[in-house]
Amino acid sequence: MTEDQTDTAFEFDGRWQDYAPIAFTNLLLTIVTLGLYRFWGKARSRRYLWSRTRFIDDRLEWAGTGLELFKGAVMALLLIVLPLVLLNMLTQSLVLQGQTLLGGLVGTVQLVLVLLLIGVALFRSLRYRLSRTYWRGIRGGSDDPGLGYGWSYLWKNAVGYLALGLLLPWAMVSLWNERWSAMSFGQHRFSANGTVDGLIRRYLLCYLAPLIGLAAGFVLIGLALAWGRSAGGGLAGAGISFALVVLGALCFYLLFGLVVMAFYAKFFRQMVDGMALDRLTFRFDATTRDWLVLLLGDFALVVVTLGIGVIFLDYRHWKFLIDHLEAFGEIDMAALNQSTTATPRQGEGLLDAFDMGAL
Repeated sequence: MTEDQTDTAFEFDGRWQDYAPIAFTNLLLTIVTLGLYRFWGKARSRRYLWSRTRFIDDRLEWAGTGLELFKGAVMALLLIVLPLVLLNMLTQSLVLQGQTLLGGLVGTVQLVLVLLLIGVALFRSLRYRLSRTYWRGIRGGSDDPGLGYGWSYLWKNAVGYLALGLLLPWAMVSLWNERWSAMSFGQHRFSANGTVDGLIRRYLLCYLAPLIGLAAGFVLIGLALAWGRSAGGGLAGAGISFALVVLGALCFYLLFGLVVMAFYAKFFRQMVDGMALDRLTFRFDATTRDWLVLLLGDFALVVVTLGIGVIFLDYRHWKFLIDHLEAFGEIDMAALNQSTTATPRQGEGLLDAFDMGAL
């Protein structure tokens, strides 16, 4: 360990060569068991990643099990996904029978339930991960079941979209603060005081980019048609027009992706910087360029390996998080006590049900 590393509160010393046997074994067993082993594979991966992560003078420990994740997924499937599928079938049936109004009402109820459950899933997933993360024998968690956060997720996002999307940054910041402020580690509760200041300018770029892209698209189509006619029409002219349209679409999606990435990089950095735990404060220093390098590396890894490289993405993302995360302040080790929050018995099945994850 170098002198610089000793001054770092967080450090990850894992190696992809050590992680590779875990990743390939997980992949093989997941294929053999038709996907069933993925829950145990996820727990195994986290045990390695947590064990190679040092915070101050001790390593993290992951205490979650594959069985917990499996039970959570089964419960989410039976209690959440299946009823939503039945509601969707009912909506389609009512519309086909000409009962459009009633079908729309059922569809609205379904949308409300989905948004509510996504909020609950995000909250309970964070609560579960903290409750299974140990440092010096101390764990985190929350006694809040997350239903209140689910309603907040529903109405705050609704307000954000109803205001033509202009209040979405406020909704994102408010929900981040609410979720983390309900969590604790040991006897200390997290404090989350992220602000919208500095986010609006980047968000407006995201907001205006589709409109600018649409206007540019009409101009590009006009130029393509004009170029096609000047080329004499026929297959050659049509080919040139098609190539210009495709090139313009690719440029738009790439530029829009960069704008969104710039906003999210600023958002994540600002939210982490606004967090505290007792006398500890946190900082996340990843810039837009760092995120771009990460995602381009992910893309290259997956493409070059014909998809197999997906098994290393968890490793890359965790390493990225820890490498850019820092903490300042001090901890009174003698006064640090075990959390008294309840430990959930199921894993992140609800989050998986909506095919959502977190860095």
